[in-house]
Amino acid sequence: MVRKTKEEALETRHGILDAAETVFYDKGVARTTLADIAREAGVTRGAIYWHFANKGEVFDAMMRRAIDPLEAISEVDYSTSEDPLGELRARILGVIARIDADPRYIRVFAIAMHKSEYVDEMVAVVDQCLECCDRHLLRQEQALGVARARGDLPAGVDPHRAALALSAMIDGLISGWCLQPGVYSLDLAGSMIDSFLHGLKGGRFR
Repeated sequence: MVRKTKEEALETRHGILDAAETVFYDKGVARTTLADIAREAGVTRGAIYWHFANKGEVFDAMMRRAIDPLEAISEVDYSTSEDPLGELRARILGVIARIDADPRYIRVFAIAMHKSEYVDEMVAVVDQCLECCDRHLLRQEQALGVARARGDLPAGVDPHRAALALSAMIDGLISGWCLQPGVYSLDLAGSMIDSFLHGLKGGRFR
């Protein structure tokens, strides 16, 4: 049997993840089997097991393929920023613009938010999702804390509570975008973020 080259193996892996996106979106994660994914990808179940141990690993790899580029956009150290609020706004909108520009992101977030049950083999995925959320929360909290220290926000603003509220708003925005993509836009997202930051400057989230 001829061994696959590294490039061929990577192509097969991406094909499996593409197929998983399609089937997860159409059937939901719980109702999808590895056989369904193999059939959609045009490969054997053995080919899937060569790359992934179970459906949870397929789901995790699918999510990481989408999330890693978004994390690269938002990953920044705000400690020396001269305009932490402006930079935070730009980073958030950069992520949302990327999501808006590529339908794959809407599919993946729709799967994660609306078409998944985190039980059985999916339980292990939850911790990784929470770690990702925590990283985003800490970056937002740092930006808001630096802004407060610089006097851009009132001294009474609690950066942690404000970051939790901002994260909840962004999560809700993305969730709504997945369900009603025609209702949301980058301009609307910018207005929502501006309204939130304006509210912080008024001393909310003490």
